[in-house]
Amino acid sequence: MKIYEFGDKNKPSIMLFPGTCCYWKTNFGHVLDGLQEHFYTLVVSYSEFDDTENSTFISELDEVLKVENYIKDKLDGKLFAAYGCSLGGSFVSLLIGRQNIHIDHGIIGSSDMDQAPKWLAKLETAIMMPMFYPFITGKESGILKKVFEKKMNEGNDSSEYMKKFMEIMGKGSGIDFSFISKESMKNQFCTDLYTSVGEHINVPGTTIHVFYAKKMGEKYLERYRKCFADPDICEFDLQHEELLLDADRWVHEVCRVCGINHTL
Repeated sequence: MKIYEFGDKNKPSIMLFPGTCCYWKTNFGHVLDGLQEHFYTLVVSYSEFDDTENSTFISELDEVLKVENYIKDKLDGKLFAAYGCSLGGSFVSLLIGRQNIHIDHGIIGSSDMDQAPKWLAKLETAIMMPMFYPFITGKESGILKKVFEKKMNEGNDSSEYMKKFMEIMGKGSGIDFSFISKESMKNQFCTDLYTSVGEHINVPGTTIHVFYAKKMGEKYLERYRKCFADPDICEFDLQHEELLLDADRWVHEVCRVCGINHTL
């Protein structure tokens, strides 16, 4: 695992956690300039999802422990803010709930917070990997690629969203993602499903902000209220991580919930 650092260390720190099987640079590259105006910005690159190292993603908790050690060693055990994109929301939740480090503002980016028993998680992973792995690595055309291409060519608002979302996933970036192993992808997908983040998380001095994408459905709002004792629900009439696709608006909202003045 690697953590990339940007900007002035004297500014408040914010750590960004990518989504499922996402490459850090395509996930967050478009927001880094805007964030650095206000934050010392750190971006997590999960084990074997980084092209500059050779490591294996063992489990979600294994990665959380690495992040905790980094924050203890480099940041005196404290973060001003943390943002979790999709899968990354589970990381932020675990870091807050375990209380081995402290985060003032935890921001959950329309994460699905899906949970399953280990047996079901393994079954779902076994079903998804033959489709998901070729799609992410580009090694084969694959079923998912055809499905997403069809959606992107429908010529409506959803197709525009899908095109931008695929950019975050690294599709069309020209980057060769063959460095990601099937084992690491399987471990990330599976352990995220069965690793419990806890319920009614409530840590003194920490505010949890949820960027709730209303178009995902009300069942996700129920999950957020189950996971967190008193979350700050920030409702947007958007789809999953659609807010992140608009860099200026996203930076503005991150600054707003953290109490930092930023004008669009």
